[in-house]
Amino acid sequence: MHKNEKVILSIIIVTYLSSKEIIDCLDSIPTDILGREVEVLIVENNSGDEINRIIKEYESVKFIDLKVNLGCGKANNIGFEESSGEFILFLNPDTIINREALKHCLKRIKNDESIGFITPKLEMLNGEMDFACRRSIPTIWDGLCRATGLSKIFSKMKFFSGYNLTHLPEDESYEVGAVNGAFMMISRKNLLRIGLFDEQYFMYGDDLDLCYRSTISGFKNVYDGTHKIIHIKGQSSSKVHEKMSKEVFQGTYQFYDKFFNPHNSNFVRLKYLLMFKTWSKISEIKSKFYNHKKAQPI
Repeated sequence: MHKNEKVILSIIIVTYLSSKEIIDCLDSIPTDILGREVEVLIVENNSGDEINRIIKEYESVKFIDLKVNLGCGKANNIGFEESSGEFILFLNPDTIINREALKHCLKRIKNDESIGFITPKLEMLNGEMDFACRRSIPTIWDGLCRATGLSKIFSKMKFFSGYNLTHLPEDESYEVGAVNGAFMMISRKNLLRIGLFDEQYFMYGDDLDLCYRSTISGFKNVYDGTHKIIHIKGQSSSKVHEKMSKEVFQGTYQFYDKFFNPHNSNFVRLKYLLMFKTWSKISEIKSKFYNHKKAQPI
């Protein structure tokens, strides 16, 4: 790992069953920005699809083919160790980005060292906002509102919409608790101060963990809705929906136990475990009833 003055931005993409969406993602990435190079690193989590063959068509992409699925956080850390840019972007393979959004975010964190992570608005193919790109650090109340549907019914009321902040305007910019792992841009310097991904998380919760550590390290996480990219949400995870659904709840449970159980209490741990097991079961039932393929934490 080292800084290369020629490279302004290192884009790290962890792939798993991503061969169908990775082409559009890579084709959307500029080779340079603000007069300096952009490097792309793909870390393949041994999914067994044909992404190896596809990546051969992109000679400038650095391809790291893992021999075992190490999970999202560890794979991102491996990509970071091989990167050289002044700034880092952790990006999902099911995204389609654009030069203007990249340039805007880069300028903001370049000019404001108090920013930890920044994201533009993430918009799905149907034109709706991916609400996960701007989140609070959820309280139990926020989770209850989300699980029961109160946050959806009263989406414009701050008291009920704390989880995804749906009471706030989509096209403005402000500080948030957390951004989504689909697009997380940060300076190399600030990331090293905060620390890398916690590798105890396998698939979900690692982005929330990293954003929370950004906040307690004294940085602010910023949502900037003045620019947007496309997030073709859930393409890879929907292929293994049942497993990923469990990982969503497991990851969020790990986050709560890590940060909100300061005395390492078995009673508190059991409370969280029962809470998330219950909400996981509710999500499973709702998914089957409505034929949904979305796994939602709390």
